[in-house]
Amino acid sequence: MNVKLETPISSEETANLRIGDIVYISGTIYTARDSAHKRMVEKGSPIDIKGSVIFHAGPIIKKTDDKYDMIAVGPTTSTRMNPYEHKILDMGAGLIVGKGGMDEETSKALVRNKKAYLSAVGGCAALYVKSVVKVNSVHWLDLGVPEAVWELEVKEFGPLIVTMDSTGGNLYDEVKKRVSY
Repeated sequence: MNVKLETPISSEETANLRIGDIVYISGTIYTARDSAHKRMVEKGSPIDIKGSVIFHAGPIIKKTDDKYDMIAVGPTTSTRMNPYEHKILDMGAGLIVGKGGMDEETSKALVRNKKAYLSAVGGCAALYVKSVVKVNSVHWLDLGVPEAVWELEVKEFGPLIVTMDSTGGNLYDEVKKRVSY
């Protein structure tokens, strides 16, 4: 099923997502990698995390005069965020977007919070950047450009595939069951 969502994302919306659904997001999303996740857990979030969409990405940014332009933004491997993601979900994040799936602790947090993990296709940074309307702001630039938290305004950001859902469904596990080596 194709689903279009607008941020902030409610638990009612995410509870209805199922593995295999294709999602497009409009509104505000935030990039955050492992250093930003660690700092959020240890010191609190610089953003209103309730209902937010966290995108595991290290964008390529160009600064022109007093603004930032997004050149490319693609997913980074989500397993690096495993030590923190369950806590980020418990803090109220609406959806997590990344690449490669996440661990059992994150899966339990998705179920507990009625949330979902969406996979973005690796190698599609040029496609995803077309959905970025503008860069609204940046937080924690001291972490470096790829690790900073970038606030992006997006329109129909996707396609994103629900690969872990609020029922414990995991598309990666389903594929493993079907493939024999």
